[in-house]
Amino acid sequence: MDIQAPHSSAPGTQGGITVQRALELPGLRSGLPEVVAGGDRLQRTVRWVHAGEVPNIASLLKGGELLLTTGFGIGTRPAEQRAFVRKLAERGISALVIELGQRFARLPAALVETARAAGLPLVQLHREVPFVTVTEEVHTEIVNGHYALLQRAEEVHRRCTEALLGGGGVPQVLRILAEFSGNPVFLETADGQLLYAAGGEPEVADPLQVWEGMRGRPADRDEPPAGAVIVDVPGGGPGAGSVRARLVLLPVAAPPAPVHRIAAERAASSIAVVLMQARQEEELAARGRGDFLTDLAEGRITPDDAPAQARVLGFKPGGQGPLLPVVMRLPEASVGSGGLSPGGGWAVLARAVAEELAAVGVPVLLGVRPVEGRVPLLLGLRSESERTAVADRVAAALRAGVERAGMQRAGSQPPVVVVGGAGGWAAAAAGLRHAAETATAAQGLTDRPWYDARRLDIDLLLWRLRDHPDLAAFVERAIGPLQAHDRRAKPPLLPTLQTYLAHAGRKAETARELHLNRQTLYNRLARIGELLGTDLDDPQTVLALSLALRARRHVG
Repeated sequence: MDIQAPHSSAPGTQGGITVQRALELPGLRSGLPEVVAGGDRLQRTVRWVHAGEVPNIASLLKGGELLLTTGFGIGTRPAEQRAFVRKLAERGISALVIELGQRFARLPAALVETARAAGLPLVQLHREVPFVTVTEEVHTEIVNGHYALLQRAEEVHRRCTEALLGGGGVPQVLRILAEFSGNPVFLETADGQLLYAAGGEPEVADPLQVWEGMRGRPADRDEPPAGAVIVDVPGGGPGAGSVRARLVLLPVAAPPAPVHRIAAERAASSIAVVLMQARQEEELAARGRGDFLTDLAEGRITPDDAPAQARVLGFKPGGQGPLLPVVMRLPEASVGSGGLSPGGGWAVLARAVAEELAAVGVPVLLGVRPVEGRVPLLLGLRSESERTAVADRVAAALRAGVERAGMQRAGSQPPVVVVGGAGGWAAAAAGLRHAAETATAAQGLTDRPWYDARRLDIDLLLWRLRDHPDLAAFVERAIGPLQAHDRRAKPPLLPTLQTYLAHAGRKAETARELHLNRQTLYNRLARIGELLGTDLDDPQTVLALSLALRARRHVG
């Protein structure tokens, strides 16, 4: 078969060139090459070129070579010729090229038949060619291919470095590698626990499911899947060879190429620096769980798929008990502009909260969302009747964890804890979404350890209307005179009205909470009615004032 078709594999994609590409270079093409065996194997990679005329030449080769010969070392008897080809095939050379004329006018049938049986590409040259020219051309092409590999890997390394310098962190580095390789990429601890996952091609299965299926079983950790790329991330201990984590590329869409290993090795060095500087194992794991809970809340993960992915992340609620969603929202002053506090940041917070939650006694999936300043959780209950008691313990543990992590600054408002309704995975998804929104709307409320999301729907509605000019106008009409009074006179009257409405107009309870005698309270209520021009006993007036006081937090 004559070689006329253009090569289908670009040089450098696999760290060498294909046999077909080598036959297209000027040196071999001038010899009028004809493939007489192994025509379906021309995409084999040529690692190097070797020329020789000795019978035992197979023992001098390592595999992947393109062997050039005139045939003087092949032997004259069919048995010798068959043995010669079999040994080369066993050695794993890429192809055997024999120049006709000096030794053979045509290739012996024993050579051709044995090469076909062994699947070894066999090429005969009909014209004499300088082997040194062929060697130079192929080696130049291979070296250029290696350089192209390094350039591609260097470009990925540059993008990863820019991502880290721009604050993207390790998750963004993994996404860059996943996009480059077209396969899912994972970061594991040294003992095989998943820290973070990033998908490759959009049509490939969810990376968490891939990890559980191909890498998650304990038996698989010592014996990685065929074709997987595993790169150690150094820095886990004082020794020079210590391992802090492992970068894993699993062959899902296609086998990883050498350039993908090179890119992974370079990215691993950058990840090592980040892990050492920011304790990102804990933060990555917490962020990964936070991403899962957010994806569940926002519908990117279905309730049917959620249990399997939650198991991968370590959440295994027992029995058929309901799931309880909880969201803690930190005040903006505690989060800081960079999403991390000087006291250790989200990694310390996640660890501190997890240690406090260990005493709660129920399965917990804890995540963090630094950008939003949220800590979402999912808890496994035995029954709905546990909801209030568990919520009390969880709220106390969350606040204690915030204090231990140094994220509760002096003078700042405490974090808000919002508890959703308990139910199955579908209810948990809706409950997480509702609790997350409500926790933002509840900022500034400080009278309870935790809030039931179902009882803050009015606050949530007012928060959603916070930028509408009609809401600010309503607040001004309803309590504007009282706000103006409190800015210029004492005692302030807004706290009196707020306490009075909170106690549903019961004057005795209001006086006790404000530590006032009844006559003083009566005088203040009369002054409030006078300033507002309203009757505080009128139900419509009470409703409007209650809404205005709630809306006041959102319109400044």
